[in-house]
Amino acid sequence: MTGQPSAPTAPRPAIRLPAPAPGWAEPADVVVVGSGVAGLTAALRCAAAGLRTVVVTKARLDDGSTRWAQGGIAAALGEGDTPEQHLDDTLVAGAGLCDADAVRLLVTEGPDAVRRLIDTGAVFDTADAAGTIALTREGGHHRRRIAHAGGDATGAEISRALVEAVRARAIRTVENALVLDLLTDAEGRTAGVTLHVMGEGRHDGVGAIHAPAVVLATGGMGQVFSATTNPAVSTGDGVALALRAGAEVSDLEFVQFHPTVLFLGADAEGQQPLVSEAVRGEGAYLVDAGGTRFMVGRHELAELAPRDIVAKGITGRMLEQDAEHMYLDGRHFGAGMWAERFPTILAACRAHGIDPVTEPIPVAPAAHYASGGIRTDRSGRTTLPGLYACGETACTGVHGANRLASNSLLEGLVYAERIAEAIVAAHPAGAPAPVPAEPVRTETIPLLAPEQRFAIQRAMTRGAGVLRSEASLAEAAETLSALRAQAGDATAGGAPAEAKPAEPGVESWEATNLLCVARVLVDSARRRTETRGCHWREDHPDRDDTHWRRHLVTRLNQDRTLSVHTTDGAGLPATVPAGETP
Repeated sequence: MTGQPSAPTAPRPAIRLPAPAPGWAEPADVVVVGSGVAGLTAALRCAAAGLRTVVVTKARLDDGSTRWAQGGIAAALGEGDTPEQHLDDTLVAGAGLCDADAVRLLVTEGPDAVRRLIDTGAVFDTADAAGTIALTREGGHHRRRIAHAGGDATGAEISRALVEAVRARAIRTVENALVLDLLTDAEGRTAGVTLHVMGEGRHDGVGAIHAPAVVLATGGMGQVFSATTNPAVSTGDGVALALRAGAEVSDLEFVQFHPTVLFLGADAEGQQPLVSEAVRGEGAYLVDAGGTRFMVGRHELAELAPRDIVAKGITGRMLEQDAEHMYLDGRHFGAGMWAERFPTILAACRAHGIDPVTEPIPVAPAAHYASGGIRTDRSGRTTLPGLYACGETACTGVHGANRLASNSLLEGLVYAERIAEAIVAAHPAGAPAPVPAEPVRTETIPLLAPEQRFAIQRAMTRGAGVLRSEASLAEAAETLSALRAQAGDATAGGAPAEAKPAEPGVESWEATNLLCVARVLVDSARRRTETRGCHWREDHPDRDDTHWRRHLVTRLNQDRTLSVHTTDGAGLPATVPAGETP
């Protein structure tokens, strides 16, 4: 992005979640928040360089989003494939908003990064006795370049290998811990994080880890919608923390809805079973109740079009036929292929009374992946010195307006390695831990009661889901505003007696984080008056490159209003926060 505001050089008054003061603290060189492919890769590289590294994760080490990834990891590993072809497919899927330099970095460094992942211990499926990696296709790819493991359990295998490597290196880990807020020193540089540890362990309750470098790899925010493929821990914690700290975020309006999620009923809520794109990559096709393949003729790749196009095709057909779902037909695979290639999906379907061997699978789109997040440069540096972000919580510019299938694991891998290089260069091992400064003034965000999480999800699903309009987004914004006001009234004592203020705790903090990211998402979606990628405005159905081939960048002001500006074009910056070296 161009036109970037300069990074702050002095601490601003702190905006924080209401929480007890830290009752314990420990020093580190770097704290990594998150234990998916991005977080654990960054931690392993930092630890290998001799940095005192602490990994903080919200559940157990292997409970993040990575282990739920079915399809695989994309890289130009096959004969005849090239990084340039991978770049072309990524740019097309991103609908004009990818940062081409960031994508080029991804696809050129990707193959070797995958090989290093294999050296770490990840075992991918092979095609022959010589150990050639088996590759498949997914939506938007013109080549078979998706490496997979366990048939459809790629994320689980990557998670297993990285967790074992972290434990073998004896990296300090703090599990079952929700990160709360960023700490800064007297110059406004990162000085660590506060966190709340749940349950028994070395530390309990609210504490702090003091470190000059913090890596946010907290995953997505899929729980902002009622139905999602994301685990329950994906509540936008990293993005919300960054906003409160004064960092910039970008592209939150671009939420990818996975086209083929197992339909469990119109009122189903929470994490829904994913039916991997790889099923279509192996030849399954989408049909309506009458058996018609409705994606044929809509795109040259039919069922293997980019995800936004397939999600729109399914939703459009549902609207045309007043149907709640469509079907994915893979009966022609036969029992053997289902059992060998897609054992996880087969088991999930059968657990819900559906046998893909003998009947089509009912599917509908559900919230899946956030293409936007905390704005970074190509070394993962945010607009706050010492704060880094990678994986789904970051916006590197790779995904643009719509993520190309299976680029997410690769992005986490490649950019985590680059972050580690930047941290090693900027923060020497063994330096004294920074001393967090007392903020000039602390503003606390009013807490939402835990049950308000469901009000947020329902408002977002109705108003900011697959199909959006000014009317639907305005309704969502009104609901979110009312929830903010209710929380503020309760905190100030102006609410009815029965409306007690929420108590600090994990569920209230999560609901408050969800409200924060939902608010930015809706604001950006209302501003972007066009249809592009996975942002579909029925009242502005056309793509508008003249006015909107640019990014929206948002920052949370001290008074908790939103400050928004647009970039001059589609590129993301290589600029560096004050005091950092390129």
